Amino acid sequence: MATAAPAPRFHTAVHVRWSDMDVFQHVNHARMVTLLEEARIPWLFEADRPTVALRNGCVLADLHVKYRGQLRHEDTPLDIAMWIEELRAVDFTVAYEVRPAGATPGSPAAVTATTQLAAFDIETQRLRRLTEAERIYLAQWMEA
Repeated sequence: MATAAPAPRFHTAVHVRWSDMDVFQHVNHARMVTLLEEARIPWLFEADRPTVALRNGCVLADLHVKYRGQLRHEDTPLDIAMWIEELRAVDFTVAYEVRPAGATPGSPAAVTATTQLAAFDIETQRLRRLTEAERIYLAQWMEA
């Protein structure tokens, strides 16, 4: 039986700020969630992306974060890899792997996470369907 090819990953570097650290000298949970949010910006919300309209209306519907290792200030910039795990009519699930600077892509991730994001119309205060262009762009980041 053939196995699916791994999904293409979008990689971005996100810098850890000193204020991201907690009293135990590793990245605080709430700050990790913010770093994941910052990683999505160049992938989904930049002006040249077909998903740019999501920056005007996108809500976080679900979030899961698993810590498999500590990340500290000296691990900056973090390498955050993202891809689409599930794509539906109004929402999609982003998967993440977070590694310290200099880690090889095949090494175990220090943090894995998923976020379910839904397209949202601010004016009507209702979910909206993803456009065809948004779906095509997001689909290219899914497993084959």
